[in-house]
Amino acid sequence: MPDPNQLMSLQEFEDIWAPVPSAPTPVAPSQSLSSGNDIEKFLMATEAAVKTKKKAASPEEPRAPMPAVKGFLFGCDPELFVRDRNGGLISAHDLLPGTKAEPFPVEDGAIQVDGMAAEFNITPSASFEDFSGRVKNVMRQLQERLPEGCTLDCSPAVVFPEDVFDAAPDSAKELGCTPDFNAWTGGVNAPPHCDQPRLRTASGHLHIGWTDNVEIADIQHVMNCRDLVKQFDWYLGGWSIKHDPDPTRRVLYGQAGAHRVKPYGVEYRVLSNFWLKSDDMMREVWNRMQQAINDMSRLYLPDRVGMAYNKALVSSINTSEMYKGLPVALPFPLESIYGSTRVYV
Repeated sequence: MPDPNQLMSLQEFEDIWAPVPSAPTPVAPSQSLSSGNDIEKFLMATEAAVKTKKKAASPEEPRAPMPAVKGFLFGCDPELFVRDRNGGLISAHDLLPGTKAEPFPVEDGAIQVDGMAAEFNITPSASFEDFSGRVKNVMRQLQERLPEGCTLDCSPAVVFPEDVFDAAPDSAKELGCTPDFNAWTGGVNAPPHCDQPRLRTASGHLHIGWTDNVEIADIQHVMNCRDLVKQFDWYLGGWSIKHDPDPTRRVLYGQAGAHRVKPYGVEYRVLSNFWLKSDDMMREVWNRMQQAINDMSRLYLPDRVGMAYNKALVSSINTSEMYKGLPVALPFPLESIYGSTRVYV
């Protein structure tokens, strides 16, 4: 990540992560809640454990971008599909420069081919203005390199036509990437399995940086990354179910807790590319990143809410189906980070 002078010291970072010892959880964790019905009944029965103070502002109103958390930088590396002038899917493998090993530099980032899809990344940013501006600028340059009449498609999952798929070289059809990890279990995520060989998915991974050149096996760094990813699942992963209803990619590549530890911080791999579709959605993703980090010390939800709520969240993300009791009990942050304040007792 560039400009290490903007980054946090290790002590500053650990201070953000410091738990609040006097804050009890609203409910006692329960080892006995194993079925979906048990968890749902439990959530509904314990709604009173959380007090809500409503505000007049509507949670649906577009909001101004929040300031970036001091000492943090934010980036992304979304994937996109390409359609021809008639709207048909085509492979990007021979349309663009750049590979995963050697991305092609452009202003504000880089572009590359990723199998049959296009991919780009941006220069890490310390403001929403830079973040959104760089995303749009790199996407514009990516679009300009496509043949005339072709367009970029932000679909999370597509099935390529048989003729297009068969015409692509084997190297473009290969699946697989470096394994990612599950922050909730600490384990390696199993390689995805799909019965449709022509199915391809597109992500909208987020990169969060707060340090520089840290050994990725450093146990404290690994634990910090896992903590942040679990918080992001509450603020982004669960919220995304409503706004990205396509279940296909999430089952294969966007499971709860999916991440990779990086020398500069962490890559959050749960979201698809859905948030590229509008300025409002991009702003909401940005604001939710800032709110999640700001709340790490005073409202670290994975510890505060207890095991049953965490299990319900993970199941909701993995199945793309929200437990109906979960947003009722925790509208902040699942429904809105603006319209209500949660006080945990």
